[in-house]
Amino acid sequence: MSERIEINRYGPRPRDLDHIVGVLVRGGLIAYPTDSGYALGWRSKNRKARNRVIRLRELDRHHRFTYCCRSLADIGMLAQVHNSDHRLIRQLTPGPYTFVLEASSNVPRSVQMDKRRTIGVRIPDHKVVQGLLEVLDEPLLSSSLILPDPENRILDSEDLYDEVYGQIDLFVDAGYCPLEPTTLIDLTSGRPEVLRRGAGVIDFL
Repeated sequence: MSERIEINRYGPRPRDLDHIVGVLVRGGLIAYPTDSGYALGWRSKNRKARNRVIRLRELDRHHRFTYCCRSLADIGMLAQVHNSDHRLIRQLTPGPYTFVLEASSNVPRSVQMDKRRTIGVRIPDHKVVQGLLEVLDEPLLSSSLILPDPENRILDSEDLYDEVYGQIDLFVDAGYCPLEPTTLIDLTSGRPEVLRRGAGVIDFL
């Protein structure tokens, strides 16, 4: 059984945020709205939730996920951020950008992307996510809620809830969310490299 909570995307109530965080702290897996569509979220050390995501999305066991963060301070705990990277991230966030950075020693090896020991991080521009992260007081591991059938692009939250019912613990329903991937920028080589063009302006790079 999956619980569902309707929430105001422009000003979530504190008691709703407390409830969502309670589910996460108890080891739950949630679906929640972001500025690039609905996503799955769980605490970084929750391996059971990670495995549930892999089954739900039919992913490879070595698939790597993204940390959703409140601020550059959060990113600094997870990754090595050089001065030039810091300026670019500050310029583009919060917003629909995911950055690949070298992981710090605070990141479990199971979460790192590859042999280079990198991770993906982002700061979403969404009041629900920011409120949730503030109450949780830690970055949240995340995966876009894209179901295995590529032809079945579900945008309506009602239909999406039906599709994941029984496979997650809580669906945070904030209504319609545009499904557009983030722009993925690799910052590990000394200069920004766009790995995926998505939402957001990158012409100046």
